[in-house]
Amino acid sequence: MTKELYIMLKTSAEADKAKALLSLELLGNKAVGIGDHSTEDFYKNAEEALMILVDADDRLATLANYFSTVAPLND
Repeated sequence: MTKELYIMLKTSAEADKAKALLSLELLGNKAVGIGDHSTEDFYKNAEEALMILVDADDRLATLANYFSTVAPLND
């Protein structure tokens, strides 16, 4: 894997992780996260955010486990 591809994949996973954490923060601690949605929408949004977080963490772990030698020195 090239360094450029590794950086792109890692950056994408980190962005998804940040989005998921923000979504969970808004849903759990801020009224803006709930809005006019039904309870079902709230649960669905929370589950989706959690799945995005799990997926992003898995992607980051996989990159670290299999491609750590490709990682830039300042990584």
